[in-house]
Amino acid sequence: MVRTATVALIALMVQAGTGFAEDRLAPGAPRLVDLPAGQPVQLGIEAPSGSYLVGRIEAGSDKIDANILAGDGSHFRQLARAGHGSIRLYVVSEGPRMFLELSSEAGGRAEVALDQLVPPEAQIAPDMDYLSPRMSALSKALAKGADTADFWATVANEGTPLVEPDGEGQSIVTFLWRGAKRNARLFGGPSSDHDWLERLGDSDVWYKSFRVPNDTRLSYKIAPDVPVPEGDAWTRRVAILATAQVDPLNRQPWPEIAPDRFNQQSVLVLPDAPEQPGTPPLPEAAPAFQRFTFTSPRLGNSREIVLSHPQNFDPADPELVVALIFDGERAISDMKAPHMLDSLTRQGRLPPVLSVFIPSIDSETRARELPGNADFADVLAGELLPQILNRTGIPPDPQRTVLAGASYGGLGAATIAIRHPEAFGNALSMSGSFWWAPKGAKTDGTPYVAAQIAEAKPLPIRFFLSAGSFETSRGDSDGILQTSRILRDTLRLRGYDAAWREYAAGHDYLVWRGALADGLIALFGGRP
Repeated sequence: MVRTATVALIALMVQAGTGFAEDRLAPGAPRLVDLPAGQPVQLGIEAPSGSYLVGRIEAGSDKIDANILAGDGSHFRQLARAGHGSIRLYVVSEGPRMFLELSSEAGGRAEVALDQLVPPEAQIAPDMDYLSPRMSALSKALAKGADTADFWATVANEGTPLVEPDGEGQSIVTFLWRGAKRNARLFGGPSSDHDWLERLGDSDVWYKSFRVPNDTRLSYKIAPDVPVPEGDAWTRRVAILATAQVDPLNRQPWPEIAPDRFNQQSVLVLPDAPEQPGTPPLPEAAPAFQRFTFTSPRLGNSREIVLSHPQNFDPADPELVVALIFDGERAISDMKAPHMLDSLTRQGRLPPVLSVFIPSIDSETRARELPGNADFADVLAGELLPQILNRTGIPPDPQRTVLAGASYGGLGAATIAIRHPEAFGNALSMSGSFWWAPKGAKTDGTPYVAAQIAEAKPLPIRFFLSAGSFETSRGDSDGILQTSRILRDTLRLRGYDAAWREYAAGHDYLVWRGALADGLIALFGGRP
């Protein structure tokens, strides 16, 4: 097994009072760690530099901060801030020792496990290929004995990725990384896959080129020296999370301020990319916020619900929109949705919106609740929505109430509205996961949700669907783009009001912030 190959066992130094108690944790053996209130606990990790570490932190309902520290104790990577549930760890070691630091303001307990430790010599190199006139020219120059110094100086001055015109309405875009030792991989590129960059000869240039339309908008990361452990394709695919980081030569980091390079992305926006209404928000945007804890015995969990709305909004306004937005934490942090929607209301492009941001808790809960979960749908319609209306004094009106979400959230928006049209008269789906079907379902090749729509009596629901043109299929199964188009066509054939928007983009919050605004404007908008 790789995890036993020439690798030092993990040494855990658990801080206790003024001294240190040393303990050991072998890969695969979980340990409980007590977290005194407000007192960080550091767990030392010893592994050869370049080792791929996969682990997990089970925090339960306790809110904890989790960070990786370098060998000198400086911050290296943030894993979670006030996180709870399951927290995943994917890291490539830099130096022979690093530390996992855990803390909890209120105190608590976490189960920590190192599931895999793959040293550099046990990792394998990928095969790669390439495109681009500038890369071709550089290859010829290198063959004649030139070095890459002038190339990198030019690139640093221009910024990355490189963009070369390629006929009417399209460009060649080349993503670059300098000086990787073994490999580099693109996370979030136009192929809807995690593409390997190629190395130009034996130089320090790693690259990957694509031909894309000039209305492309996307965010991306580049992962240098991705570990390639033993295991199935999914195990190797998620290893990219260990090193994926902002492109240092890109001029548009997103967000602009981040705790470290791993929690930041780079942006590509070509000249014909569409407007994103309300982004950036108006300087005077100032939404009001409310927060409350929603506990559901039926779901067996609790979460903090965040409400935002214009200052001094009128609950009795017949034009008021109530928007329940899944993955609420990401909608707030990545989309800046509260300020975006307040801006659109101030501009007259939307009526007042009460936004209800529903957090996912963690990835496992999200994957359990959003795809076809009748309990979750019933709780939203029968428990959460009535609480919100009672707290705000808004009368129920399904025609002014919308469910919105992306990916699994887009799937959930559609299926929950179909189950409860008496509560939710609108569904806004961004890159909805309409490839999904319940286990054992048979639809004769038609996507499951589309098949349900085709067979059932039409319901009083309006839809806004969107997808990215890069979200195509991989392998034999249909992708998000294909299945979303099929659902659109099925809805229209059955007489539904189903607006559609397709973007030159992938599976990307940078794009969804515009799609959320586009969708709400299509469903409820005012003047353009």
